[in-house]
Amino acid sequence: MRTLASVLVLVLAGCALSRPRPVERPNLVVIVADDLGWADLGGYGAPFDETPRMDALARAGFRFTQAYAAAPVCSPTRASLWTGKSPARLGLTDFIPGDPAAAARPLVTPPSANALPLEEVTVAEALAAEGYQTFYAGKWHLGEGGFAPDAQGFARYVSARSLGNAGDDWRVSERLTDSAESFLDGRDPARPFFMVLAYQEPHLPILSYPAHIEHFRARAATLAPPNGPRDVAEHGAHTRLVQDDPAYASEVAGLDDCVGRVLAKLDAAGLSASTVVFLTSDNGGLSTTPDAPGPTANAPLRAGKGWLYEGGIRVPLVVRGPGIAADAVSDVPVQSADLYPTLLDLAGAPGRPDQHVDGRSFAALLHGGTPPAPRPFFWHYPHYHDGSGATPAGAVRDGRFKLVELFAEQRVEVYDLVADPGEQRDLAQSRPDLAESLARELADWRRELGVSVPQPR
Repeated sequence: MRTLASVLVLVLAGCALSRPRPVERPNLVVIVADDLGWADLGGYGAPFDETPRMDALARAGFRFTQAYAAAPVCSPTRASLWTGKSPARLGLTDFIPGDPAAAARPLVTPPSANALPLEEVTVAEALAAEGYQTFYAGKWHLGEGGFAPDAQGFARYVSARSLGNAGDDWRVSERLTDSAESFLDGRDPARPFFMVLAYQEPHLPILSYPAHIEHFRARAATLAPPNGPRDVAEHGAHTRLVQDDPAYASEVAGLDDCVGRVLAKLDAAGLSASTVVFLTSDNGGLSTTPDAPGPTANAPLRAGKGWLYEGGIRVPLVVRGPGIAADAVSDVPVQSADLYPTLLDLAGAPGRPDQHVDGRSFAALLHGGTPPAPRPFFWHYPHYHDGSGATPAGAVRDGRFKLVELFAEQRVEVYDLVADPGEQRDLAQSRPDLAESLARELADWRRELGVSVPQPR
């Protein structure tokens, strides 16, 4: 099926003339939030959450409106970020360690790796070979011990576990930020650096952040009742439609504080003019759960974490740096695997297409050039997700159209994402030719990668 070209929808007049030129071998910072939804940032239209520092980052840089996580859950997306490969190609398609109730599920689901294989050449290893200092702090979720970041190309690693229990201590991310500041203070100024900060906000359990909770409780108390329903049924689960949870908003604000500290440190150290900063999330926000609506809302997108509807896989992506236009917005679709070749391009490193085989660099787009050639995007999540109620599924987006295959229900759904970004009007029956074409495209991709689908018991 032929894909359709996306376009750059907004670059402020004069940006191309006034922005600073790209620098050779810039420093590279990637900030990965955990379960941060597409609609959780003010710059993406958050109606309740407040993210002034992340919004300022977006205004100073390039904001993607159609960036996709490689999976609707954390581990597969993180594996794709650091390898430039599809989770299906890696054989790492579920969160680690996976569904604890898998043996009792109606379908037998394929196995998923419990660690990122050491044979993979990560982007950290590729950049280290080019002389970059490498640092990782926070959540890894791709294997411990001999599979941790310090075995995958990161010379320095500060584990989330070493910082405290993120399940009951909101200070963990402050300590993570402390470690980033220490790294910046102690780095070798003669060499560029690649720094990853993997925060655990706003993943469950949702904590009340002391600096912000009273503000959001007061705001919530003044909200008028919603015009429509507060939640909606989703294949037996429940999706929250209204963003008004004070504790969740306080946690997002806590993340915003930490991001602000990192940006301020770069400024104070005189590094902002030579550093490219990426901000993204590992999957969509948790809006859909089996028993009650989740803590956030991804509206107007459908569903959330765990699901292959847009709310589960469309994520924020903001990039700021030298040579990158300020206040630029693009609807060009990109995916997690694309970060690897983009980072290499920005660093002026040799191309390694055999390593990041599923990624396409969007560095030229950031600098005012052409986007990657249009291509289909695929997802393979053949697992149950107890936290969201999601069942095994696959998906393909080709141009404006997207097919979702629901293995447990043995049917497909088709949506026009341009006319119907909320995926409310299923076209599978009215456009059987389109459904058949997309289904064949998804099946051919799975066959090419040699991956399995769930089977009846």
